[in-house]
Amino acid sequence: MILAIDIGNTNIVLGIIDNDKIIFTGRLSTDKLKTADEYALLFSGLINMHSINIKNIEGVIVSSVVPPLTLTMKRAIKRLTDKEPFILGPGLKTGLNIKLDNPAQLGCDQVADAVAAINKYPAPLMVLDMGTATTVSVIDKNKSYLGGLIIPGIRISQEALSSSTSQLPRISLEKPEKVIGSNTIDCMKSGAVYGTAAMIDGLADRIETELGEKVTIVATGGNSECIVPVCKRNIIYDSNLLLDGLNIIYKKNKR
Repeated sequence: MILAIDIGNTNIVLGIIDNDKIIFTGRLSTDKLKTADEYALLFSGLINMHSINIKNIEGVIVSSVVPPLTLTMKRAIKRLTDKEPFILGPGLKTGLNIKLDNPAQLGCDQVADAVAAINKYPAPLMVLDMGTATTVSVIDKNKSYLGGLIIPGIRISQEALSSSTSQLPRISLEKPEKVIGSNTIDCMKSGAVYGTAAMIDGLADRIETELGEKVTIVATGGNSECIVPVCKRNIIYDSNLLLDGLNIIYKKNKR
């Protein structure tokens, strides 16, 4: 049984994985000011709430895109499990052939997503992770990571729109009944949801043109669930893609 933790800019997701099966997942707000003791307490509460004995956790792997929290998280995990966690980054075997100009620049969350995708779905692949930022990863038929795109996340875009204009309010992210909004709120929701969906459909067309072949499209991340259903392209929604990737990487490095 392993504990997999994904530290994102907005949320921290943790999952308990046993024999390649995710037993449960939990989500906490990312807070750089919390101490290791506070995180250990929060994790302990989540794990105990699901009646899991912490002593049965044999190892831990962490993916972090928030460097100031990485050391804090290592200390929290040590207090909680008495284990030294694997931190996804240079030095860990992933099995991913990265063809970027500087492979070290690839976010560890994108690495984990890509590792899971090439092990679960047919290549070539277009992998979307729709969180604080929307990242697009492109993997060729030989399962090599070619590159991709980084796009402002939907909620960031909406927050910028609301904070930079006097008459546009903050909105919830949900699908409106129709594309053509008849009031300000619906217009904003339509722009966020249908606009993002149209962008994804268009990017898929352009990526396929550049590759010269069709791609399997996989989406994950907190904002994917409301966007994928309105896309015209066939997109696989996989909420646990990143955790599955961490599990695969953990097994590659297990001593």
